[in-house]
Amino acid sequence: MTQTAAATSNVTPLKTPASAAATVVSLPTPAARPVFGPRARTRLTELASAIVPPLLTIAALLMLWELLCSSPTSSLPAPSRVVSDTWELIANPFYDNGGNDKGLGWQLYASLKRVALGYALAVVAGVALGALVGGSVWAMRGLDPVFQVLRTIPPLAWLPLSLAAFRDGEPSAIFVIFITAIWPIIINTAVGIRNIPQDYKNVAQVLRLNPLQYFIKIMLPAAAPYIFTGLRIGIGLSWLAIVAAEMLIGGVGIGFFIWDAWNSSRISDIIVALVYVGAVGFILDRIVALIAVAVTRGTANA
Repeated sequence: MTQTAAATSNVTPLKTPASAAATVVSLPTPAARPVFGPRARTRLTELASAIVPPLLTIAALLMLWELLCSSPTSSLPAPSRVVSDTWELIANPFYDNGGNDKGLGWQLYASLKRVALGYALAVVAGVALGALVGGSVWAMRGLDPVFQVLRTIPPLAWLPLSLAAFRDGEPSAIFVIFITAIWPIIINTAVGIRNIPQDYKNVAQVLRLNPLQYFIKIMLPAAAPYIFTGLRIGIGLSWLAIVAAEMLIGGVGIGFFIWDAWNSSRISDIIVALVYVGAVGFILDRIVALIAVAVTRGTANA
């Protein structure tokens, strides 16, 4: 017990330095995260590169137009005057005072209804006839020369004949849309059917697909990029044709609105209507293009 106590008394306790006790360890401040990640920044850059150049081009054209037409003796109104003259028409596109006195919204709606019906009929008939011409040598020899001749006839040349046949402006305009849009659909569908790889046809023979199954599972998917190319051309031609046809048949429609504004010397109204026509045509083309990309899984160009 005496030795243990002596050994214990000889142990010198460790002392912590005062400076160590007072040291405060500071943790590193975490770096601030960027608001947009690399993928988001890439998308914003792509969006800006797609939007900014057209906006700059439009702004430059408007400035040039303003400079050229700002003179009081100018035959065309400047953009500032167009806006001031047609502000009520722009601000209230869906007014309805009865008869043909309707806003641009209703005029476009009437034209789009005619285009939708005529174009839908052209799609059904065009794809069917294109598949027939592309898949049958005898049909191609018999029908292709006829199609090549008929497609060169201007759309408005069919209007008097359709008026004589239907005796009404509404079905006549729809027929003009149909006869205008069907030719590019037929031709592009036939080209797509002819370009189906032989391997696809061999697979159909091995699986013993009937004609309907071959049309749905082989022909349509393989020829889809060509078909949608014809559909895009057809929708553009349809919109062009309806504006021209409505100038002649009258009634409610954007074409008749433009012609009536010309007869009333409302040049500013015509310019605003043309802006609407161009915007709607662009939207229709984009809709068909996006559907094509979705259906063909990116093989068709947008």
